[in-house]
Amino acid sequence: MSAPVTVREYAHLTTAAVAPGNPDRAQISASAFDWLCELSAGFRRNGATLLHVEGRCELKWDSYVGVLETPCGTRLEILPKHHERGACEHKSRALLRKLIQNALQLKPRETSMASLELFDKSLSEWVMGQFLGELDLLIKRGMRFDYQRIEEEQRFLRGQLDVVAQMRQPPGRQHRFQIRHDVFLPDRAENRLLKLALEQVAKSTRDADNWRLAHELRVMVSEVPASRYVGQDLRAWSHDRLMAHYQAIKPWCELILNQQMPIAVNGQWRGMSLLFPMEKLFEQYVEGWLRRCLVPGARLTPQPSRHSLCKHNDTAMFRLKPDLLLELGQYAWVLDTKWKRLDENDSQNKYGLSQADFYQLFAYGQRYLAGRGELALIYPRTAQFSQPLPPFDFSPELKLWVLPFDLDEDVLLAGNEVAFTRCLSQAD
Repeated sequence: MSAPVTVREYAHLTTAAVAPGNPDRAQISASAFDWLCELSAGFRRNGATLLHVEGRCELKWDSYVGVLETPCGTRLEILPKHHERGACEHKSRALLRKLIQNALQLKPRETSMASLELFDKSLSEWVMGQFLGELDLLIKRGMRFDYQRIEEEQRFLRGQLDVVAQMRQPPGRQHRFQIRHDVFLPDRAENRLLKLALEQVAKSTRDADNWRLAHELRVMVSEVPASRYVGQDLRAWSHDRLMAHYQAIKPWCELILNQQMPIAVNGQWRGMSLLFPMEKLFEQYVEGWLRRCLVPGARLTPQPSRHSLCKHNDTAMFRLKPDLLLELGQYAWVLDTKWKRLDENDSQNKYGLSQADFYQLFAYGQRYLAGRGELALIYPRTAQFSQPLPPFDFSPELKLWVLPFDLDEDVLLAGNEVAFTRCLSQAD
């Protein structure tokens, strides 16, 4: 397999030669190019945009981040386009891991200084390493066995005789017993899923430590069959107190098996596929941060759908669903997140703001706030956007704030004049 190709959002992928070290432009093989074109066509049929085709030998990636592996062995790692070029790969990879952990509520066991070495690994190797670490710990604590009912024919009597089946034996086979008995086996849904995920990791990993640990664990679980019905086994995953030590590994197992992904690449090829829409990751991270900071009595509702834009024949049409609705007593604020880079010094081009977003927030203000109060658009903090913009007045009673959120320091940069900050206390 070829070396992994690491790029950022909106990077250009081409079959022509490219100077190394450019995170916004990379060379891929012709076979990978053709497969990505087919994959992009499938995304468009489902209403999503993965790539833009620019000519016969160039593609432009969209705002999806994560890892994608092609059938020819090309592994693409797409990182957020958030930090500046210096130390971009190191910081962007760390940021992406943090956002994914928050979105999927993962709790990696990275508590020692030695864990910092994982920041030099790609996203896929980090995911596989976390899964292997949890599986190693689970096996040391003991895998859960269960009794399995076995119905078979034997020459000896064992367990319970199946009287009905025995009476139906033909005369020439009456010397053989139809019996039922229970066997204490590790063959249960949770273990089957872990075995399947382990097999995928053992085949996909390129890291020496992950490869060694994966093959050591394969020997320990050699008696467990791999799952053949992933969805069915996931629904059968037990959550009782005897299975409490299995809960930490479940999200990592789902991640490996592409069962908990916002975007999973479908089709006959089943390589490592971990794709996330960056806008959704940012929205969920801001939501999680706000929820941790809420003062007692404040309520945060994600994606409320209480109001619509209009009615037609007494039926609501065009449901209005802002990202977040923050409420405290009789006061309410509408918050929307946008994953986009603004420039606070470029007022001539409206700082990079979208007119369509302002129309949308105006509609939210009329329906959710009755035309009186405050709304906020939250963008990621960058070197070009490090402080709140002056408020935008829709009317004397309705204003919109445009605020930066610092993903490195986990803080929303908003002054005291922003009224909804009264709902927030210091983050944990």
